Amino acid sequence: MGQPAKTMATLKGSLPALLVLSLLAFSNVQAGQGARAVSDDEFGPVVRAYLGYLKSEQEVVDDRVSRHEVSSNYYRRNSNRIKALRQMAIRLARESHNDYLPELEAVAGNEFRILFGSTPPQISTLKTGDVLRNTFRYLGIVRSGEPFYVFARLDPYEQAELQEKTVSKTAPDVEVAPKNATRSRRVVP
Repeated sequence: MGQPAKTMATLKGSLPALLVLSLLAFSNVQAGQGARAVSDDEFGPVVRAYLGYLKSEQEVVDDRVSRHEVSSNYYRRNSNRIKALRQMAIRLARESHNDYLPELEAVAGNEFRILFGSTPPQISTLKTGDVLRNTFRYLGIVRSGEPFYVFARLDPYEQAELQEKTVSKTAPDVEVAPKNATRSRRVVP
């Protein structure tokens, strides 16, 4: 048997094994995707919509990297950010058993200025539940390739309530007029 015939025989012998391995790998990938879809069914329409939004964002990032529009570092960080947001969204939905999610922000350690401007809080002082600048509630850290600090943006009602509490704490001796109080009209004779 010549060299080309031996090579062909070796390829023919390993081809079925290669097909079986690829079939198993493909079925495992499909099973993993099926499990993800089933786990999304445990949530209501709002949470599912948010998870769908994150999936779409990942597809955009994937598309941009495939066209070489972004660097591999940009791709990696944003893919990890999307994973961190997904993990936090699922955790919040499961813990609250509620079909509601606040607006979530995930930032890496060197991105705090994006949310907090020129004087960001110290990472080492953050505690879960802390409210920062009456705008963000710190939810915790998610490690997805790198650590991401996840915050929930407070809705306007929560912000107003916190503002009221802050005002009442700073001026305890000042009597506050009721919200529906109006100034009396001056009558001109």
